[in-house]
Amino acid sequence: MTEFDRHILRNCIQKVATGPEYSKDLSYDEAYAAMCCALSGKADPVQVGVFLIALRMKRETPAENAGVLQAILDNTRHEVAQVDEVLDIAEPYNGQVRGLPAAPFLAPLLAACGLPAYSHGVAVLGPKFGITHHNVLQAAGVNVSRSAKAVAERLADPAIGWGYSDQAQFCSPLHELAELRKRIVKRPVLTTVEVLAQPIRGREKTHLLTGYVHKAYPPVYATLARQANYYSAVIVHGVEGGVIPSLSQAAKTFVYQALGEEREHIVDPRELAITQTQRNMPLPDNLPEAVECEGITAAVDVPSAAHAAAECGIAALHGENGMPRDSLIYGAAIALHGAGRCESLRDGADAARRALDDGAAFAHFEAGM
Repeated sequence: MTEFDRHILRNCIQKVATGPEYSKDLSYDEAYAAMCCALSGKADPVQVGVFLIALRMKRETPAENAGVLQAILDNTRHEVAQVDEVLDIAEPYNGQVRGLPAAPFLAPLLAACGLPAYSHGVAVLGPKFGITHHNVLQAAGVNVSRSAKAVAERLADPAIGWGYSDQAQFCSPLHELAELRKRIVKRPVLTTVEVLAQPIRGREKTHLLTGYVHKAYPPVYATLARQANYYSAVIVHGVEGGVIPSLSQAAKTFVYQALGEEREHIVDPRELAITQTQRNMPLPDNLPEAVECEGITAAVDVPSAAHAAAECGIAALHGENGMPRDSLIYGAAIALHGAGRCESLRDGADAARRALDDGAAFAHFEAGM
């Protein structure tokens, strides 16, 4: 590291960690340089932790978010799948704890509908330490350790068309901060921006499907998605910040096309003949209690919940009726419509139902394991 590099985190901390009245915002260049330093593997981990917490307590600005994201993008190994368009399914890396996630099985369904798709994440991450795509797909027998290049090749295979890419493979410098993130406890800026790392791109267009909880975040995600050059983005008010909304009530989505401005849309499952009374798949009653590990007790026993989610997801891909199937149909309809693959949500739902009923969705899943 140069003399300047050795002092960049210290200088940034001095600006952002001086209390509610005197803390100053960082410029894009400062946030970028500080995050590059944090990802270098040579920075003082105490300073990295203070930097991330100070940004969170001050509240990150658009320039700071953009600088941190660009540092992550520049440290990510990007692959281009040899297909014109790809959908990137970006759910929170810290997983879900209030129900069983269905979205890990959305990519093979979309592939069966003609849209190559992949999701990405990690095995475990705070502050939730919830059920992740990695956990569920691994429980279903999927190889979750493939390189981004290998996943890109599978997206280009018309018999497969889907995959999962792990942060350990496509951005190891960021993945190496996982232990530090556990120790700082609270949610840092990384939680917001890491889902936009975009490890795999289409030759012409890459579409984003992501979720949010708090109403301030849709414009944040839309701005960052345009920075990362996503051709289109659908930002869903999903269950636990995921990409599938509640099955029991209408929800907001924010959509942009061709790198344009985002527009608000209301989606309603009842308009797609989805009439569930619960918002998502509940956790099974017979799950064992979570075990404390290194002073942390998760809200749910993740291995058991992941196996339960895997069983539900595979059954849905086989065409079995129920909440998992409805969740996949709803998510696929939103994704297909947002990516411009169908004229209406109803058309997208119809395409998803056909792919489930004729066995195409499970065939794509099985081929990609």
